[in-house]
Amino acid sequence: MKAFYGDLRLGILGGGQLGRMLIQQAINYNVTIKVLDPDREAPCRKLCDEFIVGSLNDYETVYNFGKKVDLLTIEIEKVNVDALEQLEKEGVVVYPQPRVIRLIQDKGLQKQFFKENDIPTAAFQIISSANELQQTNMPYPYIQKLRRDGYDGKGVYKVVNESYLQKAFTEPSLIERWVDFEKEIAVIVARNDKGDMDTFPMVEMDFNSEANLVEFLISPSTLPFEIQQEAAGIAKKIAESLKIVGLLAVEMFLDKNGKILVNELAPRPHNSGHQTIEGNVVSQFEQHLRAIFNQPLGNTNSLSNAIMINILGEAGYEGPAVYQGIEKVLKIPGVYIHLYGKALTKPFRKMGHVTIVDADREKAIERARYVQETLKVIS
Repeated sequence: MKAFYGDLRLGILGGGQLGRMLIQQAINYNVTIKVLDPDREAPCRKLCDEFIVGSLNDYETVYNFGKKVDLLTIEIEKVNVDALEQLEKEGVVVYPQPRVIRLIQDKGLQKQFFKENDIPTAAFQIISSANELQQTNMPYPYIQKLRRDGYDGKGVYKVVNESYLQKAFTEPSLIERWVDFEKEIAVIVARNDKGDMDTFPMVEMDFNSEANLVEFLISPSTLPFEIQQEAAGIAKKIAESLKIVGLLAVEMFLDKNGKILVNELAPRPHNSGHQTIEGNVVSQFEQHLRAIFNQPLGNTNSLSNAIMINILGEAGYEGPAVYQGIEKVLKIPGVYIHLYGKALTKPFRKMGHVTIVDADREKAIERARYVQETLKVIS
């Protein structure tokens, strides 16, 4: 492969905020970056060397884009994998590998992979029709997930009792036993082509139940060391089983009995790792680049307590974004604001994130709560 710090052309499929933060790090390595995204106003549009507007699901568009780069990566899984497999055959390096993306695109295949590799996960059943769903013997309540194209809480439905079946998905899906969890946790693991692996410290997450999005994230976790070790071990086992090159975010539940169950995977930088930009020695974005460039992985240690808050569009507002309270928030020491460059807000749209860093964990949490109450995206 060409030298990653000079003449290498890196292609990114997807021009959203993850791509934007990846580019911000890649600039330090002097990498030439091309981005493909269907939205001509995507957050990456002004930061890359070349921005191409086109569908990520169209074979020809993805194939033609990939022929102009040396190394292709993703910031979203919803891409045309057939085109990626053809590019791989023709010598374009694609990380994460197309076979990994194909597996993770389908939540049914993901679950079967967990079962085959003894990865702890909630009991599940694959459903192909509404009729099959009516006949299942899964006890209520349970969760129904579309096998494909669900994201940020979309494509997920809680079936509480028989009356809820009327509004259930009729497309191919999986149903899984409801987990009465104590905490949502996540571990991000990186692996390069040499097989080197490292994990970021485990994080704890709080969800906005209305939007079904991560709203509040605490790093590092203060849960028992054994649980943190076990979670890191599970993440490494999955990365090794997949032989993935790049980053893998592993979202997990810790149930009321202290048992860890894997929920879902994301083969790319992830919302549960944004705090690493200020909170860790290397960020998840730098680690992803190191992994796909097959370079030594960086030190993932935490530098401090870091709380990450998503900045979501306020309910009832749609239109040009106005950031209310930003001056008040910027007065607070240890507060880092990241705006994603999205011109228009709408309810619960991810408009940015804020990381609050402090040596005192309780003080960091207190400041994070203040930021949550003060910084609002309206129009």
